[in-house]
Amino acid sequence: MSEVTGPTAGDFVDTIGLRAAFARSLSAMYGTEVPAYTTLVDVATEVNAQVMAADAMAAQRLGTIDRVSAERHGAIRVGTPTELRQVAQVFAAFGMEPVGFYDLRGSAATTLPIVSTAFRPIARDALAANPFRVFTSVLVTDDRRYFDAELQAELDDFLASRELFGPELLDLAAKAESSGGLHSAEADRLLELATAVFELSSEPVDRAWYERLTTVSGVAADIGGVRSTHINHLTPRVLDIDALYDRMTERGISMIDEIQGPPRWEGPDVLLRQTSFKALAEPRRFREADGSVVDGTLNVRFGEVEARGIALTAKGRDLYDRMLIEVDERSEGLGPDEKHQVKVAVWREHLPTTEEELFDAGLGFCTVHRDASGALRREPIVYEDFLPRSAAGIFASNLSESGSSDSAQQGSVRDLAWLREVIGRTVHDPTDLYAAEQVASYEALGLDAPTLAGRAVP
Repeated sequence: MSEVTGPTAGDFVDTIGLRAAFARSLSAMYGTEVPAYTTLVDVATEVNAQVMAADAMAAQRLGTIDRVSAERHGAIRVGTPTELRQVAQVFAAFGMEPVGFYDLRGSAATTLPIVSTAFRPIARDALAANPFRVFTSVLVTDDRRYFDAELQAELDDFLASRELFGPELLDLAAKAESSGGLHSAEADRLLELATAVFELSSEPVDRAWYERLTTVSGVAADIGGVRSTHINHLTPRVLDIDALYDRMTERGISMIDEIQGPPRWEGPDVLLRQTSFKALAEPRRFREADGSVVDGTLNVRFGEVEARGIALTAKGRDLYDRMLIEVDERSEGLGPDEKHQVKVAVWREHLPTTEEELFDAGLGFCTVHRDASGALRREPIVYEDFLPRSAAGIFASNLSESGSSDSAQQGSVRDLAWLREVIGRTVHDPTDLYAAEQVASYEALGLDAPTLAGRAVP
């Protein structure tokens, strides 16, 4: 029986149906491989039900409960521009386009030699139907802060010798993209192949090679120390991330030290809050220098959870970045609890305490609608993307080794133009997408400019 369900015409499964089935397939696979992920989903479901019971209207301010319950984001890592271009083709089969450029390099605290983008749907109706996203990182092997010339040459040779995405998968993905879906037999095969790519391989890991890369970064070893890729984490969405954090801790599951991103406070939730349980020791097989294969463990994969807020305008993001700098300066040397209190104080000093004031100040994106009485109402646009600092913080919190880098060396150029050329596709700017959605809502009401009651709303 077909695993694919979704909008169909006969036995044809469209892009949204494929994406929903892909998210379910990966979730089932990952739950089998990492049982604590299933616990995380169960706790998120419990918390969401309680938040809904308390105030269903407020709980669904940033998306219906059906969307929130189905929502997942994954994270994967690849090693080369070729692999990045190929995985872009795979995700295109599911209606997921590259959005944003994230540079996670350069900080001595994180030591992550990667840059990233996110593949996700971009149309509002597609997001509402199934907003599956995959945060995708690629190794920067020519960055001398991390890899000297000798190690780069060996790493490049190793990566060039592997094949992550086979021709059948790529051909089916291209067909699904061009046709807007596949007939059920081919859809099942696409799902089978695409899910298998991201399963944890049982192939023995070359211990010496893996440990050599680990001295640079655990992320470098996870990408370039094995001949496969895998889902690094799969993330459900929760309506109260603080309650989830406490409940996971009560169940004896070790969480990272803090919730990344904005603090919990009495004002509007903005952008993205994330946390995770710590990477678990998973059985892996190792090949020793003498050729023997022995059992061991690696701490690589973890369980992340997220709570989403309002998308901020460019002005809002500038303010957010300045607030983070202020938090850093005022919380140096403090523990997580004290740092959170500093965050709350900074938020109270700089951010409006209501959505309306946030929109009036031109800090947050919204759409405008007329209610039954004809009055104009503004609705927040949910933030669909990621925060590089938060991503780096979660990755770093789950590394067993801190790694090393040489800040005196020159970093290699990686930017949006590079990413666009490598992928060979449009890489959408998140802020442009939110702005276009906001403008379209005004134009649909016949408003010439994004104004409301004489007040400018960018």
